Amino acid sequence: MKWNGRKLSVLLVALLAPVLLSCNEINKADSPVELIASVNRPVSLLDLADPNCGSLGTINLQAIARRRAVADLRFLDVQLKSYRVTYVRTDGGRTVPASFVRAISGLVTVNGSINSATPFFAFDFGALNQAPFAALRPNNGGVDPETGQRQVKLDVIIDVFGETLSGQQVTAQTRQAISVCVSCGGCV
Repeated sequence: MKWNGRKLSVLLVALLAPVLLSCNEINKADSPVELIASVNRPVSLLDLADPNCGSLGTINLQAIARRRAVADLRFLDVQLKSYRVTYVRTDGGRTVPASFVRAISGLVTVNGSINSATPFFAFDFGALNQAPFAALRPNNGGVDPETGQRQVKLDVIIDVFGETLSGQQVTAQTRQAISVCVSCGGCV
């Protein structure tokens, strides 16, 4: 059988594709620590007219060792570096607040947890006075122009980034569904 350049290229791609496609999954599973984020006492309704509303709950972070064969677990403690907040509308609208990233610090001991050692903000400064929430205020019509509803429903997605004391990157994600409204009965 005579091999030309094209046949050889197709053969190489076919042989290497499974290896190349699996590298990303190998890297994810290679971290010796799993960082887990969850929201404690979550708020599902945020009333912009209620001055007592402000917190959407607290975030609990856990660092779980994946491998027990490590001699010194202290190097698996997770130093927190930053978090990113993004949004996804769940009510059919498309306008969301701008995403943002904030630096944080704290240490999550391996096989331990911390509960919001650093404040996590779900909205950047001034975001609740901008689109899509500004339209919900009575002086702006009181309804979301994209959905015609008196509230905006969205998921707040918080990605937490850190690294073990041995230098391996770890991430965690938590997602919280909330409805934002004006004069709708306070925070629940």
